[in-house]
Amino acid sequence: MAQPQKKPLIVELHNVCKAFAKPSGEPLPVLKDISISITEGEILGLLGRSGSGKSTLLRIAGGLIEPTTGDVLYRGAPLTGPAEGIAVVFQTFALYPWLTVLDNVELGLDALRLSADEEHRRANSAIDLIGLDGFQSAYPRELSGGMRQRVGFARALVSDPTLLLMDEPFSALDVLTAETLRTDFLDLWIAHKLPTKAVLIVTHNIEEAVAMCDRILVLGANPGHIAAEIPVSLPQPRNRLDEGFHAIVDEIYSILTSRITEAIGAHSDIHGGRAQPLPAVSINRIGGFVETLAAPPYGGHAELAKIAGPLALDVNDLFPIAAALHILQFAELKYGAITLTAAGRLFVQGGTDERKGLFREHLLRFVPLVAHIRQVLDEREDHQAPQARFEFELEDHLPQREAERTLRAAIEWARYAELFAYDNRTKTFRIDPVAP
Repeated sequence: MAQPQKKPLIVELHNVCKAFAKPSGEPLPVLKDISISITEGEILGLLGRSGSGKSTLLRIAGGLIEPTTGDVLYRGAPLTGPAEGIAVVFQTFALYPWLTVLDNVELGLDALRLSADEEHRRANSAIDLIGLDGFQSAYPRELSGGMRQRVGFARALVSDPTLLLMDEPFSALDVLTAETLRTDFLDLWIAHKLPTKAVLIVTHNIEEAVAMCDRILVLGANPGHIAAEIPVSLPQPRNRLDEGFHAIVDEIYSILTSRITEAIGAHSDIHGGRAQPLPAVSINRIGGFVETLAAPPYGGHAELAKIAGPLALDVNDLFPIAAALHILQFAELKYGAITLTAAGRLFVQGGTDERKGLFREHLLRFVPLVAHIRQVLDEREDHQAPQARFEFELEDHLPQREAERTLRAAIEWARYAELFAYDNRTKTFRIDPVAP
């Protein structure tokens, strides 16, 4: 019996690492030991929370960024920069407002040095393919967000790319527009009407990844690495109500929740727990989510996949809230589900003062950074300290952006709990005389 032929490899990454320089000059690892391949006829998804290096990895695969170490091959040859046959659809529309739809699409052909007639022919064909025929003379300001993103797709497809890179191409659109454009793209892909041989898509929408991709790579962070590889063998077009679809969605939620709890546990012993990254989640979001979780039909317990849809929350919105509740011990994350603790239920039942008091208690017990700042302020005669005092301390253990985000969260949470105040003008922490 003849063995099935292996499909040609389009892109290969071997042991790719990427580091950027900190302000101090020290390297900041962003990606570590990434090895992936993309084959002809495949849509490969990169899924993960913000900060996991998804977009950096996509740009390396497209030759837009060089890896610090490791090898990148495009169709078997080393990739040392942007290559013919690779096109990108960006998250933002990235259109020139002073150019018409036709002119914007023809920009995708600049590097091919075609005749004017051939450029017009190919651009009109791409515009027709993507569903914008009749809008060639329109300017971006005349188009809706979904139509502008269609122009972005047409500009990427006009050069007949072998590999199409898509960096969260639907995230800037409203839910209905995104679903329409996503479905139209998949219809063209399934019908083999696209010139593209393979697609690499970055997304933070779990259901989008399962709906579109043949394989999904779940990325962990600090530095970015492949936490799991999930094949999606469901036939296209996929029904989101099918049990098989839900099973894969639930598996991904379970993987991501386990990564969050592992990361929280791993930081608990670093610098006395004071270097624990904190998600920048507002008190209103925390309170609103807890109230929803406590109310019917959840009754204090929900699978994240089940509660994300009704609240219209994607990975970048849902998981920071869940992580905050887990850190504060108002809820427990486990096996893709979230459950209110006894303290979380008390928080929901309490009035304004009771909520503040409970929040203050949990901040001091379970968020060592906040307790540390309060202690420093208590010990100083003027009860003040500059932001830099704590910022530099955090940056010894966290990347600069994560240190800034953590300090912002500590400030907002502590303000709500009336543990200390913060003057944004002078970048100073202080204890007001009325603070407890």
